[in-house]
Amino acid sequence: MATPRQLVVLRHAKSSRDDPKLADFDRPLAPRGLKTAPLIGRELSRRGWLPDLALVSPALRTRDTWRLVAAELPKHGPAEFAEELYAAAPAAILACVRQAKATSLIVIGHNPGLQNFVLRLAGTGSDEGVFKKVEAKFPTAALARFTVKEDWANLDFGGARLTHFVRPKDLE
Repeated sequence: MATPRQLVVLRHAKSSRDDPKLADFDRPLAPRGLKTAPLIGRELSRRGWLPDLALVSPALRTRDTWRLVAAELPKHGPAEFAEELYAAAPAAILACVRQAKATSLIVIGHNPGLQNFVLRLAGTGSDEGVFKKVEAKFPTAALARFTVKEDWANLDFGGARLTHFVRPKDLE
C-alpha cells in the first residue's frame, strides 16, 4: 500500500488591479493579500501541514503568495514554478500533481480551475460540509486539504478525501 499523502490546494492571496497597464500574469498582491498570505502560512504551521514540495503557478501573485506563506513555516520543501498551473483547467492541475515526488504537497494557483479541481477531486469519505463550503465560494487565500491513499501517479478525480477548508476570514 502507498504511503498516505497530503494535498493542500491554495488559491493565491488577493491581488491588485490598480495598474490597468499590467498584464494579468504580472499583477502583484493587494494590501489584503499581503496580510492574509502570512496568516495562512501560520495556520499551516499550527496544524503541521508542512509541504515537502510546492507546485506554484509562475504568475507574480502566486509566487508572492508562496513566498509569504513559506516564510511562516518552520520547514518546507522546494517550490517548482509550473507554467501549466497558470489559468489551468482541473485536468492540467491533476497532471501536475501526478508528477509530484513528495508525500506532502501544496499547489498554489488560480480560479476557476482550482475550485473546480477541488470539487472534482473530492471522493469517498470527504466531509460533506466542507465540500459545500468549497462549492459555494473559494475566496482568495483559501485552502482545501485532502488526504490521499494512492501514489500521486495513480490519483484520479474522485480519488481523494477532502478534510478541511480554511478561509482567511475563519482565522481573523
